[in-house]
Amino acid sequence: MKKGKKIGIYGGTFDPIHIGHLVMAEQARQAAGLEEVWFVPAPIPPHKQGVAASAKDRFTMVERAVADHPSFRASRVEMDRSGPSYTVDTVRLLCREQPDTRFFLIVGADMVLDLPRWVRIEEILASVEVIGLMRPGVKLDMEQLPDHIKDRVTWVKEGVTVDLSSTWIRNRVAQGGSVRYLVPEPVRQYMEAHRLYESG
Repeated sequence: MKKGKKIGIYGGTFDPIHIGHLVMAEQARQAAGLEEVWFVPAPIPPHKQGVAASAKDRFTMVERAVADHPSFRASRVEMDRSGPSYTVDTVRLLCREQPDTRFFLIVGADMVLDLPRWVRIEEILASVEVIGLMRPGVKLDMEQLPDHIKDRVTWVKEGVTVDLSSTWIRNRVAQGGSVRYLVPEPVRQYMEAHRLYESG
C-alpha cells in the first residue's frame, strides 16, 4: 500500500454546494486522516439529466465554499476535460500525475451501494480506497455489496448527518425562500448576485 500523501476526492455536481457537503468532507478528512480534500465538480454528470447552473458558476461556488478551510481545495480536473465526467477517468489521471499519493473517494452511503454499477469499478478500486458516509434515509445493507468492494470501503458511522440536498436548495430559492446558513455565506451571496435558481 502506498504511504504518500493522503488526499480525498469528493466529486459531484454541487448544484449548489451546501453545508451538508462540507460536513461530510470534514468528517471524512478527520476519520481517514486526510491531509487534503479535493472537491471535484462535474461539468457533464453522466447520470443526471442536466444541471441548473453552469459549470463555471458551480465551480466558482465550490471555490468560495472551501476558501476558508486550509485543507479543502477546488479541483478543475474534470472541468478541464471534455465529455462526461466518469470517475474512472478522473482516478486514472490523478494517479498518473501523482503516483505516490494515496487517494480516497468520499461518497455517501447511497452511492456506496451503487458502486457495483459504476463504469470500470474494478479499475477504480485497484487505485483508490473509498470512504463511505451515512446519509439520512439510507438503510445500510452491506450484504448487497460483493466482497471485493466491501473490503475497500471504510465507513464513517458515528458522524453527523445533514438532511439537505441541492434539489431542496434550488426549490427553496425558486419559491423565494431563504437559504441563509444552509449554504456558506459567500455561496449565498454569489447565488443572489447572479440570480441563480430564481424562478422567472
